[in-house]
Amino acid sequence: MKTKLFYFWKKITPFTGLIGCSLLLSGCVNGPVAPKSETENLVLLSPDKKIEINISSQSALNFSLKIDGQPVLNSSRLELDFHDGTALGRDVELLKAVRSSADSTWANRFGKHSQVRDQHNELRLSLRDKSSGRNFGVVFRAFDDGIAFRYGLPSQPGMESFVLDREGTEFSFTGDFNCFAGRNEKEGFKGSQEWEFKPQHLSDIQPQSVVGLPLLVQTPVAWVAVTESDLRDWSGMWIGGATNSSPSGVTLTTKLAPRREGDGLVKTVAPLDSPWRVLIIGREPGRLIESDLVLNLAAPCQLADTSWIKPGKMAWDHWWSGDVQMDTATLKQYIQLAADMGWPYQLVDWQWYGPFNKPDADITHVNPAVDMAEVRRFAQEKNVRLWLWLYWTDADRNDAYEKAFALYEKWGIAGIKIDFMDSDDQFMVNWYEKLARAAVAHHLMINFHGAYKPTGLNRTLPNQITREGVLGNEYNRWSTRVTPEHKLTLPFTRFLAGPADFTPGGFLNRQPGQFKADGKQAEVQGTRAAELALFVVYDSPICCVCDHPDHYRDQPGADFLKIVPTVWDDTRVLDGEVAHHLVMARRSGNDWFLGAMTDRNARDISINLNFLGTGRWKMTLWQDASDSAVNAENLERVERAVSTTGTVTLHLATAGGAVAHFSRE
Repeated sequence: MKTKLFYFWKKITPFTGLIGCSLLLSGCVNGPVAPKSETENLVLLSPDKKIEINISSQSALNFSLKIDGQPVLNSSRLELDFHDGTALGRDVELLKAVRSSADSTWANRFGKHSQVRDQHNELRLSLRDKSSGRNFGVVFRAFDDGIAFRYGLPSQPGMESFVLDREGTEFSFTGDFNCFAGRNEKEGFKGSQEWEFKPQHLSDIQPQSVVGLPLLVQTPVAWVAVTESDLRDWSGMWIGGATNSSPSGVTLTTKLAPRREGDGLVKTVAPLDSPWRVLIIGREPGRLIESDLVLNLAAPCQLADTSWIKPGKMAWDHWWSGDVQMDTATLKQYIQLAADMGWPYQLVDWQWYGPFNKPDADITHVNPAVDMAEVRRFAQEKNVRLWLWLYWTDADRNDAYEKAFALYEKWGIAGIKIDFMDSDDQFMVNWYEKLARAAVAHHLMINFHGAYKPTGLNRTLPNQITREGVLGNEYNRWSTRVTPEHKLTLPFTRFLAGPADFTPGGFLNRQPGQFKADGKQAEVQGTRAAELALFVVYDSPICCVCDHPDHYRDQPGADFLKIVPTVWDDTRVLDGEVAHHLVMARRSGNDWFLGAMTDRNARDISINLNFLGTGRWKMTLWQDASDSAVNAENLERVERAVSTTGTVTLHLATAGGAVAHFSRE
């Protein structure tokens, strides 16, 4: 038994091992065991005692939630239904309840805080299903910025392996609250998770709905974002419809992406933990942006050495700014741009190995129009490293990635962009991890495109440094969907899950009424200063900058793209309203950067500079010009001395913005 549990701990995560101990071995977890009188109804408080989880194990297993003493979730069912007819959670016996607390800090070179505090209270329940006699567990954690829970499935007679047919997790909100939801009605569980998060009511989510995560809910007491973390060997979580709608509340249900083979949702062996079901909580929406809850719940970094993983910006060779031109001269042009801007990377996008997603596609073959040896030589001369694009089927076919990754390491390639997976079923979830681990062996970073939302893998395997899964700038080529309002919703929704490769940096800036999508040179909605602000308010440790070299040359604002970092030591939201405006301050080393954006309403926003340290500071400000409401490419650049006791007033035009750099004098 001890040997099996130790293997369990090593195979999955430290969290999983502890669940296994609490379920299967008496007294192996430190912490007081709940007295018998406490076992019918249990309460778990956040460290600041302002968030309260109530768990009931009287017959069916349920939980409810209060924030600042106000009910937010009514009694919500916790249940797992298996293919053999077992239903864990419908009729349970509580065997043990173990409490513990933690308060630690871990370093993160790839995010919005270089030091991340993980402070929480935990309650681990060991349970038995009365009907089948099978054991299982549920772990709850309460943080000051949210809650999370997960199921634990130990190996036991009759359940050494299993097929999950349904996850019956519910979220029974106490009212029909406003929410921002990303729908995938046309494709169901398939697709690249690129959508708008549109305002609606919880009751608008119908039983047949397939709603992606994060789901942002505005309750009377706080904002709540529903998502997941530590998704491994499971299927991706979605939100299904309202099963009831009344003055007493709206209940939402969990849906999982079905297995592509058609046999259930999850098919695997025990022991195993489910992903964490996460509710990020903030009294103001900006507090959600500051949260690292998804990362805190993910398995810690499993790489002994991460020094070779280096964030930074990269040029994008051709796709955004016109027709595909995959040849040596074009690649050199973009490599030169990266060198001139001080960016460490250049992306060699599709068609570099010729036709893709074909049975004979070869990701070790080079398009004859590209002299790869010369391109590599030129890039090395310019101190720029290359990334290579791959279609996922071409990498997967006959495990072609194994030979290719070894070749790319010999070539000195920095990373790979893998595209068009368009699924978060169990197969693809495991495929992401398999590819990320294979890339580690050859010191390759990965940017998944055609991807599902992040769930913390970028902590566990930080070479998986960013991913798409966002309706980003590319949509400007053929649609009007990348509106100022959409861009101001993403920080409060999609980016709560983790980094997103939005590909900012379009310099053909237009007011929304002047914007056109003609499929050629891509314009963007909003002012030049608003586009610059994306580099501050969006998270992506590897940031692909989208536009053509000619559009940056001698252009106002291009100087900001030379200095703005892609990772941060501190992040603070100074002001913000979902879909309307946002002001953020970020620290990198001793310097601070500020980014501000607004919707189609011009605004004057006064910002207190007390986030700066003591002493005098030099502020360089790029903001909308007096005519930016008409000429969106125009901006003005000013420099002046400021101090922590001062303020700065940002004049934001329609669909406008501002950025600032603060350095000590």
